Amino acid sequence: MQHKGVVKFFAITFILVCLFQLSFTVISYYYSGKSDEYANSAQVKTMAKQMAKGNPLKEEYCYDSISKSRLEYFNDSMASVDVFNILLKKYTLKDVREREINLGLDLKGGMNVTMAVSVPDVIRALSGNNQDPTFLKSLAKAIDKEKTSTRDFVDLFAESFKETDPNAKLAAIFTTVELKDKINYSSTNDEVIKVIREESNAAIDRTYNILTTRIDRFGVVQPNIQRLQTAGRILIELPGIKDPERVRKLLQGTAQLEFWETYQFPDIQPFFAEANTKLTSILSASPDSTRADSTLKSDTAAATKAIASKQSVAAKKSTLKKSDSTKADTSKGNALLKQLDKDTSKASAANKQKQSFEDYAKKNPLFAYLNPAIYQNKEGQYVAGQTAMVGRAFIKDTARVNQMLRLTKSMFPRDMKLAWTVKPRSEAKDVLELVALKVTSRDGSPALGGDVIVAARQDYDQNGRVEVSMSMNSEGARIWKRLTGDNVGKQIAIVLDGYIYSYPNVNGEIPNGMSSITGGEMTVEEALDLANILKAGKLPAPARIVAEEVVGPSLGQESINAGLLSFIIAFIGVLLYMSLYYNGAGHVADIALFANVFFLFGVLASIGAVLTLPGIAGIVLTLAMAVDSNVIIYERMREEIRAGKGMRLVVKDGFHHALSAIIDGHVTTILTGIVLYIFGSGPVQGFATTLVIGLLLSLFSSIFIARLVFEWMLDRNMTITTGNRYTMNLFQNTKIDFIGLRKKMYVLSLVIILPGMISLFVRGLDPGLDFTGGRSYIVRFDQNVSTNDVRESLRKMFGESPEVKTFGPKNQVKITTKYMINERGQQSDSVVSSKLFEGVKSFYKAPLTYNDFKANIP
Repeated sequence: MQHKGVVKFFAITFILVCLFQLSFTVISYYYSGKSDEYANSAQVKTMAKQMAKGNPLKEEYCYDSISKSRLEYFNDSMASVDVFNILLKKYTLKDVREREINLGLDLKGGMNVTMAVSVPDVIRALSGNNQDPTFLKSLAKAIDKEKTSTRDFVDLFAESFKETDPNAKLAAIFTTVELKDKINYSSTNDEVIKVIREESNAAIDRTYNILTTRIDRFGVVQPNIQRLQTAGRILIELPGIKDPERVRKLLQGTAQLEFWETYQFPDIQPFFAEANTKLTSILSASPDSTRADSTLKSDTAAATKAIASKQSVAAKKSTLKKSDSTKADTSKGNALLKQLDKDTSKASAANKQKQSFEDYAKKNPLFAYLNPAIYQNKEGQYVAGQTAMVGRAFIKDTARVNQMLRLTKSMFPRDMKLAWTVKPRSEAKDVLELVALKVTSRDGSPALGGDVIVAARQDYDQNGRVEVSMSMNSEGARIWKRLTGDNVGKQIAIVLDGYIYSYPNVNGEIPNGMSSITGGEMTVEEALDLANILKAGKLPAPARIVAEEVVGPSLGQESINAGLLSFIIAFIGVLLYMSLYYNGAGHVADIALFANVFFLFGVLASIGAVLTLPGIAGIVLTLAMAVDSNVIIYERMREEIRAGKGMRLVVKDGFHHALSAIIDGHVTTILTGIVLYIFGSGPVQGFATTLVIGLLLSLFSSIFIARLVFEWMLDRNMTITTGNRYTMNLFQNTKIDFIGLRKKMYVLSLVIILPGMISLFVRGLDPGLDFTGGRSYIVRFDQNVSTNDVRESLRKMFGESPEVKTFGPKNQVKITTKYMINERGQQSDSVVSSKLFEGVKSFYKAPLTYNDFKANIP
């Protein structure tokens, strides 16, 4: 074997890399077990019983609520703790979980959603909600065509407009203030359609970015968000989701861009001091609500130590480039500053006395986690900063701070709202800022809505600093003039979906609606993102769910068990077959198979691929292809043995003569896998990924790993056998006249093909959920049911027959329906769920309410 040393080097390197990558999965599963143990301990059951006070239904609800809260607390507390040390580098639990093998929704449970951006609403907005009869009729006609067509909606609209009135001009409809730089009265219809398509694609891009931000803020571990080949379609996979209704509202809600006036921290500083004091007495009465119990203390010791040191560093780095000479003007504010000054002076002594973070948190429960905007002036005094920011907190502590602020909500001004920044600043990657917003309207609405923005772009100021320039319509300019004039020297917050994207200082009144947002540390990428966010208010592009599938965690565990069982049976079956049929050579093939599977899982972990049930099917198919390679090699080796060659030459020629057939078979299947990956989505991509990777590794294992083992055996004069007395010549004298049977096979093929062709032309194809959109539900009953009976009952409710099939056990079915799939209203989800309940409730033994039914759909 040529280049044996190179092959050994790559094999050993590959093994070490795979061991390194798979080690993260092992550590992650270990801590997942600890988190489950913490979230479902006996203490949780005791607390649930005490809260329920003998009510069984309430006890179950309380148990789920407490368990979920404790699980979130464990994950938040341990996220930044170093749990793995390898190759002189430390990894936190968050790092470990990001590097483990990702499980798909069918294995982990969660929610799969396909969303379509409403292009008709975008076109309406581009026209300025024009009420021209020709325009409205054309739009309605295009919407009707969309129900039975897969063409781009802008093309359908252009076609419909031409059919409605061939002489009408689109320029007369779309010559608006927003599009004045792109469309004028002399623009042709083709030119207008080109602009509409560009603006629609831009709106889809912004909608995709907003959805991505929302999901990131939702806290889902390892979400998958991707744009599909179909225009305007976005695929979203959210593993571990247990509240589908909340996800629907999150995804389908129109982005709310708002401009808010802000409070200055010195004005509200006393209220925070009062809340901090009040929390001391509140939390001392119920210590379990904020402090970890004994089962977690050992795991969070390192975290508390890190928190204490980081709080100190954060305080030192938080000096603002603005005047900080203002002192508190109330007795409570002065008391807070004195207390903080006193606490700070004690902090240096605390290092000597080794005062723990827990002790400080007992006395200052709020300020232990929310570092207030207090700074040291030139005289060495601690004063409240002239800023809308009230404090900073680590991301993992924001939920805790929110809880404490809710407990003391009545102590703050009624016209004050608090909101977190959307992401950390560059100097503090794990810290968010809390900003105080001022409500100036009676109905609680913001000072200015984002719909007034007509343009926004990334730019540079006269000093070369990055900025975002924006312009508003006439109504927005009038309000903006008043707003900026009333807040000179203060800050105005830009809020999207409840999170602060920026809160720039107002340097002077802006009379014409043209303004810029600057920031000394703003990067070009951040400015581009902010410009896109500002433009999101210009073109509302609501997205609706066109297909969804929810898999419960219990069903996911069943899928894991079933998938693992099928894989293990297939794997053991192949190993036994090779060992029994090919004897010693079969043992070598088993070693190559072990290496193939090990390398496959290592690569999946390395590239962050998602393992799904179809992916497991791809792995099983990979095993079959790998065995096929060994069969070809060993049969060639048998031929060389019958030719009387020596064993070393048998091995060499056997591998050499089998190489072309093995490569041909693998390359054609790999090409098929690549096509599936490019044009498929979801489960299809999962199957294609494992198939392609597995086949590439199969070539390496079958050709090189197996050859290395044979060479090692030959070097030690070990006996190599390719069969036993029962299998060595089993099919040697078998003869089948395939050519003679060709006419009979022609007839048999026609008998099978012709009915299929006739059925295809007569009945046609029934497009599935992936092509037409629809809703899929997995319903588990308390008894075995007949899918035909369930289908007939639902047909009466939906007016059409849904797809109903057994999914796992006989008391569980998967129901897929296209009912109301073209309805654009968000209330359609509730209507379909209600009709589904009415159609299946008679199949339950025990009486069931609609709310219980919704809660029990996995």
